[in-house]
Amino acid sequence: MSTAPELGLARAARRERRLQDAERHAEAALAQAEGASAGKDAAQALAFLGQLRRDEGDLDAALAFYLRAEDRARGEGDPLLLAHTVRHIGDVHWDMGDADLAEPCFEEALTLYRDNDPAPGDLANALRPMAILKQAAGDKAGAYELWVEAGDLYRAAGIEAGVAECTARAAALSAGP
Repeated sequence: MSTAPELGLARAARRERRLQDAERHAEAALAQAEGASAGKDAAQALAFLGQLRRDEGDLDAALAFYLRAEDRARGEGDPLLLAHTVRHIGDVHWDMGDADLAEPCFEEALTLYRDNDPAPGDLANALRPMAILKQAAGDKAGAYELWVEAGDLYRAAGIEAGVAECTARAAALSAGP
């Protein structure tokens, strides 16, 4: 049985800021996936629950859900699902102030995306946190290259907010000290 309908309802509820409904639907999707031994569906439901916890600012709980999702995703042989999950683990580590744990997650996500023909927006979303990390570490040239690449990908995906952010950040880096 597919958990897609419940997860779709969860996503719609989150967009509408009905977070209790989003959680209820995500938990139902997870229960269905676990009952059907559907690892990919379980990974997606766990990652969604992780996102809800991150939205609430509960980073420890978010990380726990994402790590469970990663475990499921690694067993599924779906590199894009794994890349998406690992990127979010990196985001949580970054949010927790731990660049040393975030960086290998971002690197793994980028490798997986680059090796598996992702949608342009997905690759751009993986390049963005790595650019932020490099910029924070003082690697202006590396950050600049990533911002330009991410901007091109956001443009290809039609994500204007991403294009604007990348253009502004690349311009700020090229403007000098």
